[in-house]
Amino acid sequence: MQIIAARSKRFLVAATAAAIAAVSVAGCVVYAPPPPPRVVYTAPPPPPPAPPPPAPVTYDDPAPQAVVSVYVDPPVSEPPPIAVGWAPPPMLVEAPPPMPYPAAVWIGGYWVWEGNWVWAAGRWAPPPQPNYVWVHPYYENRDGAVIFITGHWGPPGYVFVPPPPTLRITVVAAGPGVIPGPRPIGPVGVFVPAPPGSRRGLIVPAPIGTPPAVVISAPPVVNVGMRVTPNVNNTTINNTHVTNVTNVTNVTIVAPAGSTAGGKPFESAVPAQAHLAAALPPVVHVPAPIPASAKPIPAFVPGRPPVALPPPQTVHAVARPVQSVTPPAQTAATPPANASAPNHEATAAPGKGATPANTPPQQQANAPQQQQATNGRDRNAPTTQNAARGQGDPRTNAQVNGAPAGQGQPGSQRPAPKVAKAEQGKNGKGKQAEKEQKQKKNEKE
Repeated sequence: MQIIAARSKRFLVAATAAAIAAVSVAGCVVYAPPPPPRVVYTAPPPPPPAPPPPAPVTYDDPAPQAVVSVYVDPPVSEPPPIAVGWAPPPMLVEAPPPMPYPAAVWIGGYWVWEGNWVWAAGRWAPPPQPNYVWVHPYYENRDGAVIFITGHWGPPGYVFVPPPPTLRITVVAAGPGVIPGPRPIGPVGVFVPAPPGSRRGLIVPAPIGTPPAVVISAPPVVNVGMRVTPNVNNTTINNTHVTNVTNVTNVTIVAPAGSTAGGKPFESAVPAQAHLAAALPPVVHVPAPIPASAKPIPAFVPGRPPVALPPPQTVHAVARPVQSVTPPAQTAATPPANASAPNHEATAAPGKGATPANTPPQQQANAPQQQQATNGRDRNAPTTQNAARGQGDPRTNAQVNGAPAGQGQPGSQRPAPKVAKAEQGKNGKGKQAEKEQKQKKNEKE
């Protein structure tokens, strides 16, 4: 029995082992790696559409404007500042006539306040006393108003100091029937009016003492951005404003493309002396009207009764803006080596033959030619406005013909030299003598 049990046990073990082996063999499978993932290429999405080009800068000729033009008798000392509620209009074009005598100073040619912004016509005048200096008008954008100090004379050694920010200045009232204009559009600080033909209200930041005439040859502006920077020898400058400038003979006018009417950037060096800057050809010619009266009016004084003003005259722009980066003939007027600072134009005492300070340009244009010849600085100045306007065009003949200032104008042609005539005379005498000798020889024969 034990033998049978042992055999049965061995059989069961063997059968179990065989079954397990069979199951193991039957359950063995070969593992195949999965196929690689299928890559499907998808085209990238189209790029977003390009932004539309900026709209072109449109410029319309300035509408005719009514301008009151007067001669102003400037103060002989610094007047008190006033505050005006709106910006002065863009500059007008007024080319100075030749300097009538060496001591003359070009005064005027900018906007002044007389119950409204009126044009102070430019003219040559002697200083009221020896060694007095001319101080250009002061415009400042402060709290949305214009702080204004008119052009005036300063004694020897005078240095202009702008009104401190702490000074309280009351806005002056406009004259009867005057419609206020736009407030100053531009940075806070010192400025000059915009170039001729510009959008009203725009201002051009500039150093203290900059003559407004420096922007005459600049293109009109339609947006904020144009500025005047000094080419300086000595300056005091902070990060935002030029606070004082001395020994400046030239300034640079810079404007980005988005600010000019032509949509192009602009940069040009301009003389810092008013009579030289005003003589440069303008891009847009808006002529300054000639005052109806040659008698100057006193400068505005707060609290004084208003001065009777002449009726306004209508002025029209006579040229479209030139699409150029630099103004034409910008180097036609080069400042002299002894050019003074823009805020002071030093002068000497007037000599004999000087015309009165209040002599209008019409009479000064008839100054002796000998005195004009001594003025080396202004030999290239254009002819007077009266002579130019008499030709039916407010520009000078030289500007119309494209010639440099001083050429192609009456009186600019020199007389022909007499050498040729002398030689002709000598040749004539020689022929006559030869003829007489032949006659005598024939008589002898």
